[in-house]
Amino acid sequence: MYKVDLPVDQSIEKAVERRRTAETARKAQIFNTRLRVMGLDLDALNQQVQEKKHQQNMERQRDKAFDKMRRIHDEALLQQDIDEREKRAALHADLTQYWATYQRVEDSRDADLNCGMRGAFSITAPESELGPASMQVFQGEGIGEEQKRREQIKKTERDLRTQKEDNERKHIRDKHKEMLVSKELVHQDLRWIQQHALEEECKKAARIALDNYNQALAAERAGKLEEQRRREEKESLVEIWHTLTSDMMTECAEAAERQVEGGRPPQVLTDRWKGMSPEQLSAIHREREAQRLERERQREAEKSQEAAWDLQLLKASREAEEEERRAAKLRREKRIQMDQDNMQLAREQQAYQEYLDKKLYTNKPTKAYFYQFNTSSR
Repeated sequence: MYKVDLPVDQSIEKAVERRRTAETARKAQIFNTRLRVMGLDLDALNQQVQEKKHQQNMERQRDKAFDKMRRIHDEALLQQDIDEREKRAALHADLTQYWATYQRVEDSRDADLNCGMRGAFSITAPESELGPASMQVFQGEGIGEEQKRREQIKKTERDLRTQKEDNERKHIRDKHKEMLVSKELVHQDLRWIQQHALEEECKKAARIALDNYNQALAAERAGKLEEQRRREEKESLVEIWHTLTSDMMTECAEAAERQVEGGRPPQVLTDRWKGMSPEQLSAIHREREAQRLERERQREAEKSQEAAWDLQLLKASREAEEEERRAAKLRREKRIQMDQDNMQLAREQQAYQEYLDKKLYTNKPTKAYFYQFNTSSR
């Protein structure tokens, strides 16, 4: 027989382990008082905290990258400035060296004149080897130099005088032009003033004509209003005369009545009625007096009835107060009896509690007794 190592089936163990893990998570969720009472979602809160930390970390990294890039740019600008300054300094040094080497003052063609003949003694070759082309000062070259200088000064003075005269003539021409321009401006101002005066006169004439026209319109309107006022006044006088002479103002009682056939009373015309007759007024006064007496009798009856009701209410209130006093006395007696009963019960309970604590329950439970509870979520 060959021994064969068969693979062990671990699905059962994995299922048991998975159930144990789920049971542990369930117990942690059930026995967590804060989570059970307040209903917090710790997973969501932890995820939010992680996202917030990740966002802050990304922002710090971004700020660091920006700072690094800023420093790199600043260093590049500083290095560029330094390189440019060094380049300028090198160019200036090379230019100075070139001037000192190839463009010296002693080597110029007029060095003997400008440098006090110092350039004439800088020739290193012997004079015997020099030819006519190497000659710099010739015999008779400086003759009449003072006369030439004086002539040059005079010529310069003449040129300056000529230039000054030209400037004066130009200044005079400019002043003449300015004077002509000023005169032209003065003439333009005078023409504008005259034109403005003419415009003002035209406007004044137009205003006068408009005022005359408005006055004529006002007079015409006033005439129309006066005619309308006279016509209305005449109509008002006619209406007043008609009103004064009508039946309404003559106080004629017959004018307000219309006779009706069939033996019925005359009909009253409301638009012409001027009041009641003395007989009608006396009848109304008699009816009003009768109503007043009836109202007084009713008031007296109501007063007597109200007095009877007040007496009845007074009796009822006295009886209610007496009943309330009896009820209060009964409640006080019951409360005293209840207090005595409660004191008796309290003494009995205290004695029973002392019996339980000192005689019956003498063994106190340990921690192991309490740990046997809530060990499973089922």
